[in-house]
Amino acid sequence: MKGLLQRVSSAQVAVDGKVVSKISRGLLVLLGISGTDTEQDLEYICRKVLNIRLFDHNGKPWRLSVMDTKLEMLVVSQFTLYAKLKGNKPDFHSAMTGEYSQPMYNTFLDLARRTYDPSKIKGGVFGANMTVSLDNDGPVTIEISSDGIQHRPKKKPRILPSKAEKESRENKESGDSETRTGTANSKLIRNSLSAALLWEVIKLSDSK
Repeated sequence: MKGLLQRVSSAQVAVDGKVVSKISRGLLVLLGISGTDTEQDLEYICRKVLNIRLFDHNGKPWRLSVMDTKLEMLVVSQFTLYAKLKGNKPDFHSAMTGEYSQPMYNTFLDLARRTYDPSKIKGGVFGANMTVSLDNDGPVTIEISSDGIQHRPKKKPRILPSKAEKESRENKESGDSETRTGTANSKLIRNSLSAALLWEVIKLSDSK
């Protein structure tokens, strides 16, 4: 997953000439979703976008995040971030198809709204031909990517054994214990017999 972040003094999205979403000072995020992205990629990018320090504080740059400054954020789906050139023609097969990327995009917005002030998170219109207007402040444009993060394997759910399985396992362990005890006793008996036989042989040798 990729996020192209632009620090803006204002930004808006229009569809068919009608403004559908706009923000004042804050971040414009163009969000690219690849065909291999998972929930972990989504959580990583969302966390980075909300916490990256692109705003000044007391005259010092790169000190505060969009949440620190209580500014707004406009997130627009942008599959063309995963374009690959074939000659001079862009190819978008690395991007996730709309059937799956739309729920992922909506989940990103939901997560951002749960993490931050929901009234400050705005979105575009997924799949629409949008006109995105912005006033880049700086200019500041930064790309972040989840391509290098380590994906943690999902833990298998722990399934507790049923009562019958417990009894079966206990019976098996009990049988194994009896078998081990019997084997140990047999070895002890054999060792005792061997020692007695050896003693008799020694006595016969001494008598001769």
